[in-house]
Amino acid sequence: MVTGGGTGGHTYPALTAVRTLQSRLAVDKRALDVLWIGTEDGLEARVAPAEGIAFTTVATGKVRRSSNPLKMVSPANVRDMARVPLGVAQARKIIADFRPDVVLATGGYVAVPAGRAARMCRRPLVLHEQTVRLGLANRKLAGSATRIAVSSASSLPLLPEAARGIAVVTGNPIRPEVLTGHPDKAVEALGLHGFDRRLPTVYVTGGAQGSQQINDVVTGALPRLLQGANVVHQCGPANVEVLRRAGGALPADLTARYYVTGFVGPELPDVLALADVVISRSGAGTLAELTALGKPAVFIPLASSAGNEQAHNARHLEESGAAVALLGDVTSDHLVGAVWPLLSDPTRRAEMAQRARAHGQPDAADRLVDVLLSAASG
Repeated sequence: MVTGGGTGGHTYPALTAVRTLQSRLAVDKRALDVLWIGTEDGLEARVAPAEGIAFTTVATGKVRRSSNPLKMVSPANVRDMARVPLGVAQARKIIADFRPDVVLATGGYVAVPAGRAARMCRRPLVLHEQTVRLGLANRKLAGSATRIAVSSASSLPLLPEAARGIAVVTGNPIRPEVLTGHPDKAVEALGLHGFDRRLPTVYVTGGAQGSQQINDVVTGALPRLLQGANVVHQCGPANVEVLRRAGGALPADLTARYYVTGFVGPELPDVLALADVVISRSGAGTLAELTALGKPAVFIPLASSAGNEQAHNARHLEESGAAVALLGDVTSDHLVGAVWPLLSDPTRRAEMAQRARAHGQPDAADRLVDVLLSAASG
């Protein structure tokens, strides 16, 4: 049984683990019976059924966090927390009927009632944490877990002392197709024939919907970035025309080296293979993919991420020379100052790539499956 979701950061590692476990069992001609407990409006409600995974929902509550303790006791928080016991009862019945050999919880609000119900039903519970620090849901469930799988060894000393003995470093599962890209395929698929392949290529992304902050900073930096690089800019569907106009106002030779797209779909592995430097947010999934690929990166963390986790993620890699973190009020000058040394110095890029790769766990899904099978067998 799988529980977790809300965002891609919780949903896709769970999906990758399910796919990997299915493949592992298929070698011995065994099938996997899997049920996903999620929420009606989370990403998992679309992803699981699309992958042919049985899906059901339970009630849950969202904690609206604030540095002000009084705001934590808001009417909305109180109302939502009152839904958790109902969710536990619903999940307990689902688990009792399904009788899973093991429950995998990957975080998100829905993991709390399902994880607690697993403990009540005496089912092995494996938590997976994608970020450096345990998320709120996994902190609540740590005392109920059979094993806690973390994505980085630096997470171990941050765990509650009682939980360290059941913790194991697996890494954060990534989609295997991300590792199979080819740069020439990106050139053909996106029509990047105006690119100068003697120059490094920068891939800019703010996520599926784009990031206004990143778009604004990159727009101001474009004339300088394009002096020494090609740029593929995934800006979000709503921002394409504005950025195309900005690129079109540049000298013709620079415009030819600037490609704007709202969304990168199946071509993403090839675009990542083409990229010499990546400018992006620093969500856990992004870090897992970029480190597995060994990509030098300049991170502009999302300031409003839960628990400021993106800033922690970015700092963690920067401290070992595996990335650059731009925090606070980031300007175009800051961005150019961070990216230009990487564009102008291939040796520096190679060193950062090597350090990034040292943090990567391309076999994370297999490691997590090992933990699941071990927990299931007692």
